[in-house]
Amino acid sequence: MMFRPSNLDQCFQLFEEEGYFILPQFFESAEIAGLQERIDEIMLGTADVDYEQIWMQLDTDSGKYKDLSWGGNGFQGATLDYRKIQGLEADQRFLDFITSSFFVQLCERVYGPNLPITSFRTMFMNKAAGKGTWLPWHQDRWNFLDQDPLLTVWIPLDEATLENGCVQIIRRSHCKGLINPEHSSGFLTEVQAIEHAPAEDIVPILVKPGDLVVLHNHLLHASDKNRTSSPRRALSVCYMNGHTKNITEPEISYPQLFTT
Repeated sequence: MMFRPSNLDQCFQLFEEEGYFILPQFFESAEIAGLQERIDEIMLGTADVDYEQIWMQLDTDSGKYKDLSWGGNGFQGATLDYRKIQGLEADQRFLDFITSSFFVQLCERVYGPNLPITSFRTMFMNKAAGKGTWLPWHQDRWNFLDQDPLLTVWIPLDEATLENGCVQIIRRSHCKGLINPEHSSGFLTEVQAIEHAPAEDIVPILVKPGDLVVLHNHLLHASDKNRTSSPRRALSVCYMNGHTKNITEPEISYPQLFTT
């Protein structure tokens, strides 16, 4: 069952109880088409953007998460098969999109008023046609931050289906707290995944371009490989309390987007 609330109060009741909500066809088709066009320009190296501010990661041929290269800042070559691109707030089109008034409202509901909001990451994710990597079960948290981000928005740029490796979630799993706090980025062990993500509890997030998915960062999620002849692309933004510090590398700062 997918939750499609009709007003913001209902949205946040679901956010607190279920760990996510979906707003169908929230964005105009022209907005999504503009993002699709822009990310293609960035991947092909034709965008007027400072690539040194953008982190780019190519996919692995094996489809195994452990075989992924780390990637790095700067252009990695012209291809539409990038797995992940971060730092998109450095691009004006993406910055304008992720700082729209509705996202300010979301952040105010989650973090409170009069707070600076930063981006932990503004990220393009791609399951290339016939490729992609199984992303194991995890919670979006990082133990080098002094407080956990709580809000991630996910915008599909292509239809997400079981066949092309859609995101899968476990409802209400955010209520369990941190399942594997020892892992630096919240990934579960195989034993924990069996316990906390049994097959009968898995909910596929089947959405279309223009839909908006809002997730609690502690909600367990995973995604599969793409077994179709078309890519599955999405934009994800992790909004963070602007007072959050990196305790491992204190010199790192995160780009401020707005104030609630």
